[in-house]
Amino acid sequence: MKLLKPEDLGALPGKWALAADGKSIHQSFKFKSFAEAWSFMSHVALLAEKMDHHPDWSNSYNKVAITLTTHAAGGVTRRDLALAQAITDFVWVAG
Repeated sequence: MKLLKPEDLGALPGKWALAADGKSIHQSFKFKSFAEAWSFMSHVALLAEKMDHHPDWSNSYNKVAITLTTHAAGGVTRRDLALAQAITDFVWVAG
């Protein structure tokens, strides 16, 4: 999988942001409740499994933080952007 160039990362989906080291993209989400956050994570898990590309993430009560990177390539690839877009397309909160 080919790493993306910095110029390819200028227009990230939704509110995704490039990490300071340029090797991942991330976004945090806040929900009304733990159940809503867990439901979101379940949806993301199904997307990730279907795409065979899995996020690094954490959950604390109603908050979910997601980091996407392609470990085998050592940075951000089209797979990360595709999963970020898929998450952005279905998420029901602003971020």
